[in-house]
Order: sequence, then C-alpha cells, then structure tokens
Amino acid sequence: MTYFQGKSVWLTGASSGIGLALAQQLAEAGAHLILTSRRSDVLEHVRTELVHPERHQVLALDLSQPEKAAKEAAEALGDQVIDILINNAGVSQRSLILDTDMQVYRQLMEIDYFAVIALTKLVLPRMVERRSGQIVTVSSVAGKVGTKLRSGYNGAKFGVIGFMDSLRAEMHEHGLVVTSILPGFINTQVAHNSLTGDGSALGHEDPDNAGGISAEECARRSLQAIAAQKAEVVVGSGLSKLAPLLQRFAPGLVRRMIAKR
Repeated sequence: MTYFQGKSVWLTGASSGIGLALAQQLAEAGAHLILTSRRSDVLEHVRTELVHPERHQVLALDLSQPEKAAKEAAEALGDQVIDILINNAGVSQRSLILDTDMQVYRQLMEIDYFAVIALTKLVLPRMVERRSGQIVTVSSVAGKVGTKLRSGYNGAKFGVIGFMDSLRAEMHEHGLVVTSILPGFINTQVAHNSLTGDGSALGHEDPDNAGGISAEECARRSLQAIAAQKAEVVVGSGLSKLAPLLQRFAPGLVRRMIAKR
C-alpha cells in the first residue's frame, strides 16, 4: 500500500488489539511510526518486532490525563512532522447505568473523547500550516447505536464522531483529510479490559466480540479506508456492520432488538 510509504504516522493504543495490527501493517507498508500507549516496555517490544524497527519510535503516554499527555507529547516530538494521526486508544464499558460510578464515566470520557481532542489539537496547527495531513479516529459502531451496558462508552463514541464531523467541515478549506473508522464486533481483548461499574476490569470476553472479525482484518480494511481518504467507514460483519444503516432507516426496529438482548 504505497499511500503510507515514508509517511510519519502517530498511532495511539499501539500495544494490542486493533492498534497492534495497525502497527504491523503500517510498518510493512513503509510508514515511520510513533507508537503510543501507557507502558514503554510493552511498546519497545512491539517496536523491535516490527519490520525495520529502527524507523519507529516509542512515546509512552497516559491518555487518562489528556492535557498532561499532550504537553508531554509536544515536548517529546518537538518540530517533528506528523503526516497522519491515528487516534486508536480507547477503553470500553460493561455496566448498567444504575451500577456505574461517576468516576467511571469521567475516565471513559477522558480516554475515549478528550484524549482524541487533545492530541488532534496538538498536531493540527502544523498540518494547517503545511496544508497537508490526515486525522483518523477509531471510534465504534457504538458511536451510532446506543446499547445496554455501554452508556458511558456510547456517549464518548457518539461525541467523538460528532467532533470528527465538525473537524472535517472546518478543515476542508485547509486541505486536510478527516477519517472516522467505526469497528463493529472485533475479536480482541476489548471486553476483557472493559470497565465495570466500580472501575475494575471485566476480566473476560463476551461472545459477540469473540465471534467478530480478527484485529488483522479490521486493520486491513481500516488502512484501505484511510488510504482512500474516506470520511467514514464501518468495519465489521453481520449485525454490527448493518446496525448503523438500520438505525438510520429503521430506528424503531433497532430499539426493539436492543431492548430484547
């Protein structure tokens, strides 16, 4: 995929799941990667396993503190050119509204919403100055369809899709590309790491994700959409891929289906 050849790509959530698969495929496509997640040791292992590890760098950040993370990133990156920012880091949720602490909602919003804004605002001025660059956010089908047990996650993902829509409109005159990726059910550890009502991790997978497409296939389709400079693309299979379309044209049916799950 020649689109990524020689480009500087900043990828968050790069240590596992979709992010790891994106890192592997981007490296194979000739990109120069800046790999971000919380743990530098894990990122360093990822880097050394990539094609041409010397081309890539590690930037460990705690995105649960977005403004602090953006400041640390600014200091680390300096004047380095970023051609593509891929906001992929995120955390999901598995808890009923009645059982969920407010702090859990805040944590979800910090990581899934405010971190996207903070890092986007960091790279945006230089992209505008160069009239070149692409902002990508890996959101979710949960940003189009509200479901049980994911109220905070739904809220953050609905919000980030709206932010990206506004960003796309504002950046059109500056020649920048804005792409939203909406995965459906993907076979990763996302449910295992999801926050429960008290903020602890769920600790196991759910059958919906286990039956989803692989992280590698999700990454492949996502990179195709990024290279094609698509505005928005749903990545998945079965009901999770159809859900946004059904929500648009048959919202009553979708509400009934979700209520019965």
